[in-house]
Amino acid sequence: MALADELERIAAAQDEPVSGVLAAELMDGTRIYLCAYESGAWLALDAEAKPVESRRLVREAASLSALCEVAEEIAGIESTAPRLATNAYLDSLGAGLGPEFAAAFQQAAPAVEELVAEIERSYKLPLS
Repeated sequence: MALADELERIAAAQDEPVSGVLAAELMDGTRIYLCAYESGAWLALDAEAKPVESRRLVREAASLSALCEVAEEIAGIESTAPRLATNAYLDSLGAGLGPEFAAAFQQAAPAVEELVAEIERSYKLPLS
């Protein structure tokens, strides 16, 4: 199934309006979908569209998604196509940019952490 179709499937399965869905694939191959709701709430779902209650998995998926967004901005990539956030994709973005990439990435770290914290604060379920 194409990523765009997966994102549509995840969004359609929700019980309230979704403003966006981010997809991340963790190092172990686990696929996590981060749903941002129009209400401001967040919920992570696994590949079967079941809610994720692991704080570690939610943090990993949120961090990876945010880091990929930052890396795209630094690299000057403007794409409207859905993208799967992976460590390999992140590495490929940083590979040709040199030391300025690392410096810009470090400057963005507080914003990434703030987004992760916001997702945790606004999470629809208790995290363990």
